[in-house]
Amino acid sequence: MKILGVKHLAIAVKDCDAALAHYQQFLGIDPGIQPRDLVKGGSREAHFMFGDVQIQLCQSLEPDHRFAQFIEQHGEGLHHTCLSVDDVEQAVDLAVAAGATLKECKSCGITGVHEHPEGWIAFLEGDSVPGMEIEYMQVYKDGEMPERFQKREL
Repeated sequence: MKILGVKHLAIAVKDCDAALAHYQQFLGIDPGIQPRDLVKGGSREAHFMFGDVQIQLCQSLEPDHRFAQFIEQHGEGLHHTCLSVDDVEQAVDLAVAAGATLKECKSCGITGVHEHPEGWIAFLEGDSVPGMEIEYMQVYKDGEMPERFQKREL
């Protein structure tokens, strides 16, 4: 298994629109970036690139949602790091063999490796890697994306 890089950093924020305005004002993020509601995932998000890393500003749409719960416990900040890997099954097997536990994906209720609109993903429990919650993602290559995700809005 090889970690290819950081796919994205998910930042839990109270107000996605306000946070994005600050990123645009102070960090020069494209003013054309607009938040969107990901109803199935229960969040309002703005996605943009910092070099090769995608930043996701994530606001819960409901008070008991995962980003709101995170903010209540820790304040606004880094919710999770998504690592791009070449073999997600092997990454999970190695992590579990080393003592990590898997976490349920709050968007779909699945624990372990499963399909996602961008690739196969799995989450480790937050305490598996101290100070950082980890999502593994094996990004789809051309022709691998399941048909149910094609031409679908997130």
